Amino acid sequence: MQVALREIGNCVIRRCDLSDLIPTMEINLKTLPEHYSDYFYESLLAELPEAFLVAEVEKRLVGYIMCKIEYGFSNFKKLGFVKKGHVVSVAVLPEHRRKGIGEGLVQEAIGGVKLKKSDELYLEVRCSNSEAVKLYEKLGFITKQRLKAYYRDGEDAYLMAIEFAY
Repeated sequence: MQVALREIGNCVIRRCDLSDLIPTMEINLKTLPEHYSDYFYESLLAELPEAFLVAEVEKRLVGYIMCKIEYGFSNFKKLGFVKKGHVVSVAVLPEHRRKGIGEGLVQEAIGGVKLKKSDELYLEVRCSNSEAVKLYEKLGFITKQRLKAYYRDGEDAYLMAIEFAY
């Protein structure tokens, strides 16, 4: 049985299930130019189910977020390795945008990454995606650097991160 983590109007945000992977991949194909292998989705779901979430309206998936845990240099501290979450991908179908679903997905994923005692969470976002940048800023993310020609089409990305205090 699926447990709702959050409800936004008629939308339910819950953890992803194996049976959700094909609809999740379909949302990715419809909304983003970056695509991943079936195995990649499966591995992220196995690694961090607490932060691989889906948004469902009337039994149909309309959005998702998937994250992973990494160890590496902090986006905040000068020295030292930290445990950090990485938002790999987040998407909401166009007809369901501007309803708070993306914000709810990111907020719940932050909670999932915190459950793993990560020190921070980071993501890359297209510099042209001003709506997403505003949303991440609203949620406490800080732009840490601009990554030149990050995307396959040559567009730059902002690396944005949020630090957790426990």
